[in-house]
Amino acid sequence: MFVSSLTDSGATPALVSTLSFNHQRLKMLAENIANYGTPHYHTKQLDTRAFQKALRQALDERGADTGKPFAVRSGREVATDEHGGLHVTPSAAPVRNILFHDDTNMSIERQMADLAETGMTQELVTTLLIGRIDSFAKAIRGTM
Repeated sequence: MFVSSLTDSGATPALVSTLSFNHQRLKMLAENIANYGTPHYHTKQLDTRAFQKALRQALDERGADTGKPFAVRSGREVATDEHGGLHVTPSAAPVRNILFHDDTNMSIERQMADLAETGMTQELVTTLLIGRIDSFAKAIRGTM
């Protein structure tokens, strides 16, 4: 009970949800890139702005009360299950300009830029989460 009140407080649930979202987004981007050149393949997307907005809303709804569940909901793409796990379902990316001659809508440059952005976000969130865990470890050892 005491440990869960520590780990479920502050920014930790948001960091864990962001790690989960980014993990799923990296898998989706890898699938998109792997299908580059596949005729009739349409790219998938996960809306990071909608996720960030839903994350902010979940933080605001929960407030400082760690007894409330931390639930992120962002349309059809992101939902939190009854155990607090984040489930992500990519949607089809809209056609931004034109379809290519093989009926695909992929811009490999856009996919690579999204991959780099998601990777940097993942690295930042991981660093922040490690810092929180290190703080807990120091408190437990009594070496602040």
